[in-house]
Amino acid sequence: MNPLTYTIPESLSGCPVRQVLLEQFAMSHSHISRLKRRDDGICLNGHKCYTTTRCAPGDTVSALISDPPSTKRLEPIEYPLDIVFEDEWLIVVNKPAGMTVHPERAGIGGSVENALTHYLSDDEFVHTVSRLDRGTSGLMTVAKCGYMHERMIRILHTDDFQKEYLAIVWETPTDGHGFITLPLAHPIGENYRMEVRNDGLACKTEYEVVAELGDMSVVRLIPHTGRMHQLRVHMASTGHPIVGDWLYGQEVPFIDHPALHSAKLSFKHPLTGAYIKLTAPVPDDFEEIVSNQKNIWNLSVSLNVL
Repeated sequence: MNPLTYTIPESLSGCPVRQVLLEQFAMSHSHISRLKRRDDGICLNGHKCYTTTRCAPGDTVSALISDPPSTKRLEPIEYPLDIVFEDEWLIVVNKPAGMTVHPERAGIGGSVENALTHYLSDDEFVHTVSRLDRGTSGLMTVAKCGYMHERMIRILHTDDFQKEYLAIVWETPTDGHGFITLPLAHPIGENYRMEVRNDGLACKTEYEVVAELGDMSVVRLIPHTGRMHQLRVHMASTGHPIVGDWLYGQEVPFIDHPALHSAKLSFKHPLTGAYIKLTAPVPDDFEEIVSNQKNIWNLSVSLNVL
């Protein structure tokens, strides 16, 4: 992974190297502290320097952004991945339902992070930016180094990072479009489930009905905050739980996980400034539910709504 470089203009003559790291590279103070302990972590004109060193016009400041070689690696496990986007700093995967993101909850076959560790090169490490529940399919973002992870975390749930989900829910919300702002927290004594609680964390979910399917409907969900199980709990709280959500609704025989899919992702790349727009088609079991209901109710439904 190449270091970041910046050539000092006349307007920044006399500025300390630290100012370049903070303002031009948008580095955190903790990242700068770590770089000081690395050989060639911070350089001025190719030579290691102090962050207090003053710069002259035409000087070049460079800084490493790759993780140090001593960074602990997860166990690499070979597993086929549907990679939707990749560059030097980021990778976006279309995760299948049933696969965990983190290895501590994984069963046989490992997790997304195990599979990515096998896929990435030796100087690239897995830093998950946007997580998905085991039963949720679709797009999730991973940074290849801690520096990029920090940059991406800063833009989550801003206009520079937007996610949209598709879900099949029971019945149809009365209002075709609206917002759910119920606060969420763990039930007392639990750390897996979430519930609506007045003393919980502020949450905001936007929903829009895409298609009515008799006793079900397809909705587009946009999370404006990122709380655990937010979409699932918010839809259940309105009386329209996600189909197949055994935790906040009920089990059904025709799908063994919540019919929830991360279908669209758009973000402004922190380094290149490019606006990345990605989509992932709904999985077969999601499509099958819609098709079956469409046949029963003689409806015409397209999921190409993004």
